Amino acid sequence: MTWEGRHGEQLPQDGPRTMSAMTPEAAVAHVLATNPTFAVAPTDVRGVTYKAFQNVPPTVPALMAAGMAQHGDGASDYLLYEGERWTYGAFCTEVRRMAGVLSAQFGIAKGDRVAIAMRNYPELMTLVLAISATGATVVFVNAWWTTAELDYALRDSGAKLVFADGPRLERLQPLVKELSLTLVGVRDGEGMVDYAYTALQTGAPDTALSVQIDTDDDFAVMYSSGTTGHPKGVVQTHRSAVSAVFSWLMQAVIAPLVTPPEPDAPEPLRPSALVVTPLFHVTATHPLFLLSLVAGARITLMRKWDAAEAVRLIQSENITRFLGVPTQSADLMAAAQDAGVMLETLDYLGSGGAKRPGAQVAQLAKTFPNAGIATGWGMTETNALGIGMIGDDYLARPESAGKLHPPLQELRLLDDAGNDVPLGELGEITVKSPANMRCYLNKPEATAETMQDGWLRTGDLAVMDAEGFVTILDRKKNIIIRGGENIACLDVEGALHRLPDVIEACAFSVPDPRLGEIVGACVQLRSGASLSHADMAAALEGHIAKFKTPQHLWTQDAPLMRGATDKIDRRGLRAACLENQEAQT
Repeated sequence: MTWEGRHGEQLPQDGPRTMSAMTPEAAVAHVLATNPTFAVAPTDVRGVTYKAFQNVPPTVPALMAAGMAQHGDGASDYLLYEGERWTYGAFCTEVRRMAGVLSAQFGIAKGDRVAIAMRNYPELMTLVLAISATGATVVFVNAWWTTAELDYALRDSGAKLVFADGPRLERLQPLVKELSLTLVGVRDGEGMVDYAYTALQTGAPDTALSVQIDTDDDFAVMYSSGTTGHPKGVVQTHRSAVSAVFSWLMQAVIAPLVTPPEPDAPEPLRPSALVVTPLFHVTATHPLFLLSLVAGARITLMRKWDAAEAVRLIQSENITRFLGVPTQSADLMAAAQDAGVMLETLDYLGSGGAKRPGAQVAQLAKTFPNAGIATGWGMTETNALGIGMIGDDYLARPESAGKLHPPLQELRLLDDAGNDVPLGELGEITVKSPANMRCYLNKPEATAETMQDGWLRTGDLAVMDAEGFVTILDRKKNIIIRGGENIACLDVEGALHRLPDVIEACAFSVPDPRLGEIVGACVQLRSGASLSHADMAAALEGHIAKFKTPQHLWTQDAPLMRGATDKIDRRGLRAACLENQEAQT
C-alpha cells in the first residue's frame, strides 16, 4: 500500500532526475543521506527506542498545513464527490470552521473522543482533521454495524458526540438516552436530530485553534475484529499515523531512483486517487486520504462501489491511483474489458485488506499495461504500514506479500517461544516501528500479548526468502476476511448461540471466487430440531451485521469435531464441511 507508481511520480520532496539506476537499498541510503525531510534517528517513545523521522510534521492536523504548497497554495482542486468539488483551500477552511464549532459549540477539547458513523462522505474527511485539531481523538465507527455493535463501541470508547448520516442515526436512536449521546446529522441525517452539520459549519469563523498536541498523543481509535468476539479498539497516535504517511511518501521519492524515467519522458500526471473502500478502515484513511495531504494528490470519493462508474471516473478525472480490495480490482478489470478501455492514466493499481489471488496479477497487468500492479500487507495496528511490492517483482512472485517498507520498520519471524526462525521457515510476522499502535483500548492483557518491547506480534504466519520477500501462508487468528472486511469467528459463533436449538457452533472461512472468503458455519442442533439457512439468517438479523451472517450452513445432531485437547477442531471441521458441499445456502 504505497504511493509509489510504476514509473515514480515526481513529488515535492523528489530530487533531480537521474539517468543511472540504483538498487533499492542504495536509493534508500541516498535519500536518507541527502533529503532532510526523511532524516531518521533513534528516538525514545514510551520507554522503547525506535528509528523515527526527525523533521516531519508532528501531528495529523499539521499534515494539512504542510501540504498547502503541494496543492498550489490552496488553489488546486482537491476533493470531488458526485459533482461537488472543493479546492484544497476551501477544504482546509471547512476543517478550521468545524474545529471551531467542536470547541465552541460542544466544548470538545484535548482528551475527549468524538465518533464518526457514516458512509464515505466528504464530511467524514473534514471531521477527521477537525476533531484531531481540537486535540480530541477520532473514533471511527464501522458503518455496517448493528445497534448492538454500535452500543459496544460507544461504551468502550466513551464517545458522547457522534456525527452520523441517516441510516446510522436510525440505529443510534435507541442508545441516545442510556448513553447520553449528542447526535449531529450529516447529509441525509440532517433534520433527523437537533444538530445539522451544514447549519453548524455555515458562517462559522475561519480561525485556526491554538491547541498544544504532542506527537505521541492519541489521534484515533479504529476498531478491528479480533478473536475475542468483540472488536478491539486500536489506539493510533499522531506519531504512528504520520510515520506511516512519510514512509509511503519516501517510496515515491525512491521509485525514480530505482527505475529512472526516460530522458524524454513527459511529466507524470498529478497524483489523483479514487477512494472505493470505507474510510473507517486504514486502507482508505491512511495511504490515500492522509497521504494525499502532503503528496499534493487529488481525492475522488465514491458513494458506493460500482465498477462501471469507477471506469468512468478514472477516465474523466485522470485518476492515477486505485487501491481497493481484490474483489474491486477484478470488478474493475471486467468493467474495463466490457468498455474496451485500458485506463491509460492509471499508474498504480493496488490491493489491500485481503490477499489478491495470484492468478489475477498477470491478468490485471495485461488489462492495464500502463499501471504498476501492486500488493500490500498492513494492519490497523500498524497504521496500514507494512510490506508491499509493485510491477515486475509482483509479477514474478504473485503469491508473495512483498518486502518491508523502509526506513523505520524492523521485521522478525518468530516461533511460538519467541525465537527467530531460520530463513525459509514458517514464523509469525513481528514488526517494530513508531507506526505501531499505542495499545488496544481498555484491553491491557490483549495489549501485553500483542505488544512486547515495541514489537507487534501480528498473528500472521509467513516465510521469508533470501531477498527479503515475505509470503504469508496462514493466520493464527481465527479471522475471516470477506472482501477486505475482518470478521471474528467468535463474533459469528456468539450470534449463532442465541438460537434456542443451537447447542454449539463453529464458524470458518469458505473460499469464494469474488470476495476471497465468505462466512461458513457448522452447528450442532438439539435432537429432532432443524434449521434452514433462511431461518438462521432471519433469526440473526439485527444481532450481527449482514456481512457477518453465514452464507453456508452445515447442521448435525452429533457434537462437533474435537481435537486432542477436546477443543473444537476448527480446521478439521472446516475441511470436512467443504468436502461435503451439501450445505444449506
